[in-house]
Amino acid sequence: MPASTDIAWCPGCGNFPILTIVKMALAELSIAPEKLVSVSGIGQAGKAPHYYRTHVFNGLHGRALSAATGIKMANPELTVIVESGDGDMYGEGGNHFLHTIRRNPDITVLVHNNMVYGLTKGQASPTSEVGMKTPVQVSGVFVEPFNPLASAIALDASFVARAFAGNIPHAKDLVKKAIAHKGFSLVDIFQPCPVFNKQNTYPWFQEKVYTLEASHDTRDRAEAFRRAIETDRLPVGVFYENPNRTPFEDHLGNHGRPLFRHRVDNQILDELLRERIG
Repeated sequence: MPASTDIAWCPGCGNFPILTIVKMALAELSIAPEKLVSVSGIGQAGKAPHYYRTHVFNGLHGRALSAATGIKMANPELTVIVESGDGDMYGEGGNHFLHTIRRNPDITVLVHNNMVYGLTKGQASPTSEVGMKTPVQVSGVFVEPFNPLASAIALDASFVARAFAGNIPHAKDLVKKAIAHKGFSLVDIFQPCPVFNKQNTYPWFQEKVYTLEASHDTRDRAEAFRRAIETDRLPVGVFYENPNRTPFEDHLGNHGRPLFRHRVDNQILDELLRERIG
């Protein structure tokens, strides 16, 4: 699919640096466009795949992970990346998020987390902070925000990381690590929304965000969980890795070949149809 030149994001949107981050990561990994599928749902983040020159599947709100899992099952030779917003992934897609982690398909999930619904004009999202006022939550959000990293680590996701769109080199390296990892990889990417989120701005993130120490043990699940629930300051980096989980598609018995390369045995198919039809 040819990349679109008409980018439909607001000036200053954090999606712009994320687009740069992903393009740089893909280029440095030398992933051929025909070997990549970019999957998305609905939302401002869901537009990102339209700006790549590669295969694209744009699905329903909150359902990107289902499509991505199916694509990877059908052709494990493809690199499959999901780009989604915090509302699309953790709200409408929350149930899919939990069970896709359990299945552990070899896909990379990049969540554009701006802590607000941007496409539908500024309602609170699952990651909005308590007290944040919106046109809908006029008295302020009173529900504790969903913590995607802690949830993913609790479910033993095989790769869990967080990035900040304001630090392009660091975020790019995290995305490269996530794509190279074999199994479900989550990178939650903090990004400002200058139009609808006046609270979590670039200066706010720059003050709150810090990089995990090089000494952090990414195999220590308990420590990774402890770091994931920090709120006074917000660490970025690779929190947790479990390379010992087998990817979902490896359990399917495709004999090392994509489904589209399997030949249909018409005799078996005819017998099955006769049995079912009578």
